[in-house]
Amino acid sequence: MTHLLPPPGACDTHLHVYRPGTPTVPGALAAPETEEVGRYRAMRDTLGLSRAVIVQPTAYGTDNRVTAEGIAELGRAETRGVAVVDETVSEADLRALTEAGFCGARMQMLPGGIIPWDQVDRIADRVGGWDWHVQLQMDGRLLPEREAQILSWPGQVVIDHIGKFLDPVRPDHPAFRCLLRLIDSGRVWVKLSAPYEVSRDGAPDYEDVSVLARALVAHAPERMLWASNWPHILTTPRPDDRRMLDLLQDWAPDAATRHRILCENPGVVYGFDSAIMEPDTPKPAG
Repeated sequence: MTHLLPPPGACDTHLHVYRPGTPTVPGALAAPETEEVGRYRAMRDTLGLSRAVIVQPTAYGTDNRVTAEGIAELGRAETRGVAVVDETVSEADLRALTEAGFCGARMQMLPGGIIPWDQVDRIADRVGGWDWHVQLQMDGRLLPEREAQILSWPGQVVIDHIGKFLDPVRPDHPAFRCLLRLIDSGRVWVKLSAPYEVSRDGAPDYEDVSVLARALVAHAPERMLWASNWPHILTTPRPDDRRMLDLLQDWAPDAATRHRILCENPGVVYGFDSAIMEPDTPKPAG
């Protein structure tokens, strides 16, 4: 496979950063002690990516300082953050987080997450007042049970990792059809990322998950995002970052569609400057 050369302004919409010695919440998933912003920057530059969205790790709970520092280090103009907040978050805190570059609230509804379902609606209402989106990660097989609740939230919703079907389904499965209905609401986006976390077929093609990614792109390319999920904690061996980007060529074979996924769609969701988001066009002769 020929390596994918990202267009200017291409965005990685999901990565985590850590700081050695930073306290973690009780029962937290492992927090790497060697993953620095500099290592991510080197990986990003190697792949040719320009923009990034740092997602607060569950390990740090609602203490978003490490993520805020990461936004500042990578550059506020080209970096955004997704925070973890609970129902006690104050308006002052939301103002400060917004000024630091945060634009979404993470709801991790799998082991390691700290936000319970009985708080999610109130949090969604609170952050909606700041024009934040809700980022949701859950077992995609349970989406039909939460469909009405998700649609009740104000603003936009971003669903992680190709729907994160913990046991991959087929495109005709009721839960995947539910994901398509959510997308058709016009307010739901999906990250094309981390097929290795749930695939039973495995590398290099992760075909049981890739078939879902292709179906999502075919259904609504205007609602798709791409992400690396760096640094791939709790995954051994860690996937090759170049291969994760190259998979997008299989999921979205058309260059204009890939441009939309990598540049235009993140610009809408995360509020990046549109100056370098337009695809190159031929200059008129003369």
